[in-house]
Amino acid sequence: MKSFDDLLRVMAKLRSRRGCPWDRKQTHATLVRYLFEEAEELKKSIRKKDFKNMEEELGDVLLQVVFHAQLANEKKRFSINDIVKTLIRKLTLRHPHVFGYTKEHRKLLKGRRLKTSQDVLANWDTLKKISSRR
Repeated sequence: MKSFDDLLRVMAKLRSRRGCPWDRKQTHATLVRYLFEEAEELKKSIRKKDFKNMEEELGDVLLQVVFHAQLANEKKRFSINDIVKTLIRKLTLRHPHVFGYTKEHRKLLKGRRLKTSQDVLANWDTLKKISSRR
């Protein structure tokens, strides 16, 4: 079984001096078109309920995330672990009904509790403010 760490090692090797010339040449700007192409292909597989193809297309979207993270890591801007930490923080802060309400949640939500999906949606902008402050 291959792991996420194996994927990161493969990407680092592709970008290394002994890796692939095409991969080494890429930048954030040159990769943007591929991100949108892969997202569009994923959208088509979802519409068709083609789960085998969806698995492949999700992998292609993940490749784009990993590729951009590798580029950023090479320039010491951020790493894939930074992306994961930021995402976890965002998810936990935007879902206090699952992970717990902070004082800031209680203040901004004015004591409202999020009990339904409509409650969450109605308060989404407030929840975004909480996670963007941290």
